[in-house]
Amino acid sequence: MPENVLVAFDGSPLSQRALTYAIENFSDATITTIYVIDPIDSVVDVEAGGLPVAEDWYDNARERATIIHTTATDLAGEYDIELNTVTEVGRPARAILEYADDHGIDQIVAGSHGRSGIERTLLGSVAETVTRRARIPVTIVG
Repeated sequence: MPENVLVAFDGSPLSQRALTYAIENFSDATITTIYVIDPIDSVVDVEAGGLPVAEDWYDNARERATIIHTTATDLAGEYDIELNTVTEVGRPARAILEYADDHGIDQIVAGSHGRSGIERTLLGSVAETVTRRARIPVTIVG
């Protein structure tokens, strides 16, 4: 059984299922959720609504991270589990893999977002990239 489990958590229903899976299946492990602030999202913001001020974008992203961590902590609290939370900045798959390598993680759990077809080909998939590149077991929860 793994001792240190990392759960990719963005607050979505699939990430909540992934966290629940980790809690129910690795209850003796130390569980950490990771939320990754992707700077590419600021480009999307520019396309959607104009040029954001860099500090405003980052502050908003940090506020969102706090809300997401609260969601994860509340869910873990329903199981009476203490949860570690971490926020990283970067490309999500890369940040998840680097964190796992740097912090002795021996199991990753992530939700599958269900992209398929041409969209998946063009955009890629965090879950797929993590699964392909991880040196440790990865569980994808659908």
